[in-house]
Amino acid sequence: METILFLSPTEAESPLSKSALEALATTKQLAGSLGTTFSVGLWGEDPKAADGIASCGAAKFLAVTGVEFAQPRYATDAAAAEALARVSGATIIIGPAGSRWNRILAGVAHRLGGRADSHVTGLSVSDGSPAIARWYYRQRMEGILSRTQRPWVLAVENGIAPAWQGAPGSASVEAVACTPPAVRSKVTGIESPAADQQTIRPDADLLFVTGAGWTKKQPDGQVKTADAEKLILGFLRLSRASLGSSKSLVDLSGEGQATLTFLTHMNQIGQTGSTPRHAKGLSTCCHGEEPHTVGWRFIGERRAISLDANCGWSRGKADILYVADAFAVMEKVNALLAQKAGG
Repeated sequence: METILFLSPTEAESPLSKSALEALATTKQLAGSLGTTFSVGLWGEDPKAADGIASCGAAKFLAVTGVEFAQPRYATDAAAAEALARVSGATIIIGPAGSRWNRILAGVAHRLGGRADSHVTGLSVSDGSPAIARWYYRQRMEGILSRTQRPWVLAVENGIAPAWQGAPGSASVEAVACTPPAVRSKVTGIESPAADQQTIRPDADLLFVTGAGWTKKQPDGQVKTADAEKLILGFLRLSRASLGSSKSLVDLSGEGQATLTFLTHMNQIGQTGSTPRHAKGLSTCCHGEEPHTVGWRFIGERRAISLDANCGWSRGKADILYVADAFAVMEKVNALLAQKAGG
């Protein structure tokens, strides 16, 4: 019989992230399908995060705690995860695909003598054995695979399942001993951009994508890059949307052409970029061909604004296509949002 362990780090400001709660829901579902129980393993400065998921149905709560395990660091994160896995005796270990878990995934699997798989987008049971779904070639192909070697260490992608919800309580947490390894790095503080400067918001309801059309000559023959920046930043500030970009627009800066100064390759979505998961998406001034729309594979409701009624978006890649000038549309939208915020 399989023994399942859900593993996640905790954060001081938000004990368990949304992606962690999604992975917890996936773990619970897999345990139910296999007819077995699961345990929860947490590491961080304080084990109180377990109280928030006390009613999740876990048979046991394990925790490695201490100020040394509060900050993201490979050495301490890997040591804590290894200790929790060994104490639990788990054959399947599941964690959320965040920066901390992705960084230690392979190392922890190697220490345990197991195997690791990342980018897991689904878990199921086939002939009594667990199987995972995984996308390949930038989400163009999906593969279903299973392994016999244990432990099997998995990183579950965010957005593939609803986050676990339940009443908080008082969890009985078993402390797991873990001697902090010697470290050479020390966290002295965190510097982050102001809220209005942050353009990538994974938890936003809306993904707003900009295309190279924003920097091209407009119907009056003029290039209006400065106006485009003002409109786009204004919309992000008012809507709290997350910003994505086509590869062609991001690459313009490397070609010496005028581009949007706040864009980086981190904003790029599509075949050579990221594939974010948001409830809704709005594409502006993009051609909508396959390499770009690959990045929209997991967007719930897709809309687009383009002056070209025959662009790729109109061929089944968008649920709604607005054939209009993006400058005029976004100016009107910003005015309505500002009016709503002021009212």
